[in-house]
Amino acid sequence: MCDVIKKLAADYPQLYLNPDTDTAESYRRVVLQGEEPGTKSLAHYRGDPFDRLETIISPVGPVKAVTLGNRLDFETVLRGMMAAKYGPLAPIPKSQGAAMLTVFNWPRIQAHLNTFPEEERSAEFRRFTLDRANYTDTLVILSRGPYSNTDAAALGLSEEEWLGLSDTIRRFHEITHVICRRLYPDNIDSVRDEAIADAVGLFAAFGRFDPEKAALFLGIKDGRYIGGRLENYTDDPEREAARAADLLDMIGKVVGPRKAADAFDLIPPLMEALPAFAGVHTP
Repeated sequence: MCDVIKKLAADYPQLYLNPDTDTAESYRRVVLQGEEPGTKSLAHYRGDPFDRLETIISPVGPVKAVTLGNRLDFETVLRGMMAAKYGPLAPIPKSQGAAMLTVFNWPRIQAHLNTFPEEERSAEFRRFTLDRANYTDTLVILSRGPYSNTDAAALGLSEEEWLGLSDTIRRFHEITHVICRRLYPDNIDSVRDEAIADAVGLFAAFGRFDPEKAALFLGIKDGRYIGGRLENYTDDPEREAARAADLLDMIGKVVGPRKAADAFDLIPPLMEALPAFAGVHTP
């Protein structure tokens, strides 16, 4: 029933822990020290026919992505993957349907060390872990459900249509974050980056960028904040809503005349054209 999560747990054994019952210290020992979990149970997951684990080919190389059809499984996996840093009880906003994580892969470390005589492993561990690329993965975790917790009726779509389009938006949105972090590692801005990722996702799903849909996803109407994802990226969404709406209009002007063969082709012109958005925090 949990075949996808079972495959994921083989690389990230912290998933055997249960964020509802295990402590932050237990997660830190597994994630930061490579300690094996006391038991390897996945009974706290439900599994879903829509679960899948895949490798997505992007402009910056292959990206591992997991889609979880059950919302509670998505939240449990995400809480568990972030528990060593934020604690297992950190809530996941209902408007959040995806995440891009950098995670330790201890089984890869152990497999590498096992190719060396035991007396050489301590020195090899120090050498091997000098390069984070040797022991960390970029992992994209996607849920299945209406994008940004937005109802299909608000978009004039059927539930089935909207779920399919939501999958596309969410996948392209999150891979956009991966691309931007690798190509523009020193140019990070929460609100602008979310707006760009939404623009790429919308373009991939609908073949165009619609500022009104993007505003709806962030919880903006007529330049005012009405409740939505914007509060995840700025400390004062009511004050910043009008400027966020202006940012979406700027995106429309950049994207409007373009006919991109690939939605990811929109990233460089958007990154070049859009200014940083002041007053943000990085969750």
